[in-house]
Amino acid sequence: MGLRTAISLLLALVSTILTNLAYSRQHDAAAKLPALSMRRPAQSLRLLLADRSWMSGFMLECSGFALYALALGLGSLALVQSVAAGGIGVLAFVSARAAHRALRGVELAGVVVSVLGLLALGVSLAGGSIQGREGSIAVLLVWLGATASLAGLLVWIGPRMLGKAIANGIAGGLMFSIGDISTKLVTQGGVRVGFLVTLVVGYTLGTALLQAGYQAGAALTVAGVATLLTNALPIAAGMAVFGESAPAGALGVLRVFAFVAVIVGAVLLSRPQPSRARGSGQVGEATVGEPAGA
Repeated sequence: MGLRTAISLLLALVSTILTNLAYSRQHDAAAKLPALSMRRPAQSLRLLLADRSWMSGFMLECSGFALYALALGLGSLALVQSVAAGGIGVLAFVSARAAHRALRGVELAGVVVSVLGLLALGVSLAGGSIQGREGSIAVLLVWLGATASLAGLLVWIGPRMLGKAIANGIAGGLMFSIGDISTKLVTQGGVRVGFLVTLVVGYTLGTALLQAGYQAGAALTVAGVATLLTNALPIAAGMAVFGESAPAGALGVLRVFAFVAVIVGAVLLSRPQPSRARGSGQVGEATVGEPAGA
């Protein structure tokens, strides 16, 4: 493993810790605010910007993004995203500690699998890292367009089929994946700096969707499904579009296992948790250890 790759993965690890701490803080703040709506963006934005706790979480998220962009400038998209995928384990640990309880069952399994995936990734780096190619702009535009269309469909019909928390979490994760892939493109320079537009749109809408989801469900559930898609899609894009192949032999198998493990860990940690939903009086989803509207 070269020095650039080592620095890239270290930056990615610190980035995902900051980002998941930010998710937890933003959830707690958003859950106490009046109802946020994508149909009233100006009012919702004023509510968020006026909340000091939410803003502190947002600044943490911005710091995490800055480190993430640096990591992408030094390493491959698939490797950086696989480290980020393991970050949901950090959120699970923080949420459990905040609720003064131990991780058990599926949560504990999710954390263990995520950590095993990160360890396997580290060992597989002995086989080196292939940066891949720049990727076709036409193919990337189709990829990003299809992702945005799916997110829009989920915002439209998702709440009726999946519930507001899950639908917004999935749609938010899809939009964040657009931002992540766009960030990689911007770091390549040249005309690809134009993807700064999709970067801003992806992260802005992703953030807005997550805040709406936080008011309807648990931080671990909403951010869990978001993290799953935010990382799974760029990992797939890294290999399918950018040609970031795994090393040959046993280390290659270990690399693929690592990718699968961190995604499976996110799936296990994104399972809904029963509690009372915000203001509904019905069984729904809430933060780990307390109702969403508390």
